[in-house]
Amino acid sequence: MTDDEQLRRLDPGALKALAHPLRVRIFDLLSTHGPQTASSLAALLGETSGSTSYHLRMLAAHDLILEVEGRGTARERWWELPQGRIDIPGPSQTMTPANRAAAQIVSSEFFRLRHETLMSWANRPESEAPEGWKDAGLIATTLLEMTPTQMEDLKAELMAVVDSAVTRYRGQTGPDVRRVSMRTDLFDIPGSGPVLSDATDENTEES
Repeated sequence: MTDDEQLRRLDPGALKALAHPLRVRIFDLLSTHGPQTASSLAALLGETSGSTSYHLRMLAAHDLILEVEGRGTARERWWELPQGRIDIPGPSQTMTPANRAAAQIVSSEFFRLRHETLMSWANRPESEAPEGWKDAGLIATTLLEMTPTQMEDLKAELMAVVDSAVTRYRGQTGPDVRRVSMRTDLFDIPGSGPVLSDATDENTEES
């Protein structure tokens, strides 16, 4: 993250405001497609503009989205995401039941949309790929044996790469520029136990 970029951690009120599948989809569309109006979002989502307008107001009430300055009219307002990053907490045992439920809704819908977008790209016929983009992407899964400290160090290295790319490419325009999704996943596999060497893992029972 650059020095001038802010990280906002959602408070319970903002988290609850976002905890609606349609609002998460609106938030995601503003992220991937850029500024939109209630009408353009309605067309993308198959909803009425009255519905999208209502949900936009709920998001704006908690500063999750902002009106685009100098664009639009009193009848047709444009909305965008604030600059910087938002930390959306996952469900936690320390949360109240209501906040935990809200976090579950938000995280589940974001991951569903994320997977949907990935599969849409992975299953796109080669003939539909724009010129020069067919082999530009990457899907890679690597399994490692690490300690928690090593994973923290690797996380910092990966985030440094992400932050460097953000600094170089954010706001780029041009005929060959498309919006790109960069995904970084690093996690211990649930249910996996300690990785032991052969010497310490074998049975040593004596008769």
